Amino acid sequence: MSTDAADFVSHRFSTREHPERMRLPLWRESFVRGIVHADVEPLANVPLRVDATLQAIRGLRTLVLKGSPMRFKRVRTSIADGDDSIGLIVCSPGKSRLSQRGRDIELCAGDAISILHSEPATVTYVDGLLFGLAVPREALAQRVADIESLAMRPITQRNEPLRLLMAYLKSAFKEGALAAPKLRDLVLTHTCDLVALVVGECAPLGESDASAVVAARHSAVLDYIAAHFQEPGLSVETVARRQGISPRYLQRLMALSGSSFTGHVNELRLQLAFKLLTEARVRAQLISDIALEVGFSDVSHFNRLFRSRFGDSPRGVRYAGRDPGRATCT
Repeated sequence: MSTDAADFVSHRFSTREHPERMRLPLWRESFVRGIVHADVEPLANVPLRVDATLQAIRGLRTLVLKGSPMRFKRVRTSIADGDDSIGLIVCSPGKSRLSQRGRDIELCAGDAISILHSEPATVTYVDGLLFGLAVPREALAQRVADIESLAMRPITQRNEPLRLLMAYLKSAFKEGALAAPKLRDLVLTHTCDLVALVVGECAPLGESDASAVVAARHSAVLDYIAAHFQEPGLSVETVARRQGISPRYLQRLMALSGSSFTGHVNELRLQLAFKLLTEARVRAQLISDIALEVGFSDVSHFNRLFRSRFGDSPRGVRYAGRDPGRATCT
């Protein structure tokens, strides 16, 4: 991975954009060798398929890869780039194999492992989705003692800091969200703190007030709500139980985004209802059915909330044919 990213940058490669005969040389030269600083060889006698995105912010890099089986090698000539980052490889949902320091480890779905970019390594990608994170060694060395000794130690998917790290990165590594320099610094600090918890031997996190843990738990809660807000029975107690925290702590997390749990859930439901009401393909659907579909069990309550939010009734919005973009700003 390149080490010259002072600010947020993004590189993307997809074989869908190139003819078959050009895929391997372009993938190898322009992305793997030129940006990732490694070599690659396909492992299957099938047309190469790759979709990869690398994002970097002040020495911190993420790589998301999906494609046909292949093997990456970071050999002696590769490590001449001087990159001494600590890499974290996460495999989901397929399998991958990693080799370094005389050890050969197979990762199952959801598991992770740390490697040293300053030493030769081999990563064999079999199938599924491969996620790689590179963190500056100096940043981790300040947080974890003898960081090199923790390399090639399997980390199971049950590792709570790993789950929180992935939820945090999902929300943090968005170009628009990283526009402000102060926010970039915060993302870097939080990510390094969380990676240190992932690779180190840490005590249970519990309801920690540590900035990185709070930010990561907040991201995990929002992700869960976004995936389940259409369920009528979704409650503070349900989400808190699934996240392993207390309802009171969850409400404190929700306050970070300036909204209550109920307010956030209702906003997601109302936005979806507005979208459905203004889509031509569902205009024959009863408004009561739309209310139920987005998660409201009481149609009268839905109507009151909708009018308060958008300044018009669901029926009025349906027949006025207004622009959804305008209403979301009211």
